[in-house]
Amino acid sequence: MISMILKLIKALNSDIGPWQIALAGALAMVIGLTPLWSVHNLVILLLAFVLRVHLASFFLFWALFTGLAYLLDPWFHQIGLYWLTQASLNGFWTNLYQQDIWQVLHFNRSITLGSLIVTLLAFAPTMLLLRWAITRYRASLMPWLNKLKLVQLLKGSRWYQLYARVND
Repeated sequence: MISMILKLIKALNSDIGPWQIALAGALAMVIGLTPLWSVHNLVILLLAFVLRVHLASFFLFWALFTGLAYLLDPWFHQIGLYWLTQASLNGFWTNLYQQDIWQVLHFNRSITLGSLIVTLLAFAPTMLLLRWAITRYRASLMPWLNKLKLVQLLKGSRWYQLYARVND
């Protein structure tokens, strides 16, 4: 876990595109907030490996969003239950559940449906917010942190030089 955090810090301080880290975070949000053993999570995992995203950021954000999911599950259940019990959608859900592919997707489960609805609605705003935060960090906070005496002392140490040489 510490190595993933160090890789994220290294990615934030490097010239890796902010869109790569932001997309990794948004994809990790979907896979982290929805139940793990779902077909749509296999698609998200495939996208994370196929697209050029920063994988260390993806796995770190995945762990963070998975921890957050336990707090949000009651809310996801309420949202999913609301959509599953709408009288106007009863025929729609019945028709979907009659087909084998939709049974495999588990959209008849309230937490799966509720969390997927929330994550799909939050995908673009999360990606834009992460990109904005990364660019703001690189523009203002990173130069300030690099000027700190403690950071300069750590970067000048022999241990940091050894770490940088081994890590590259």
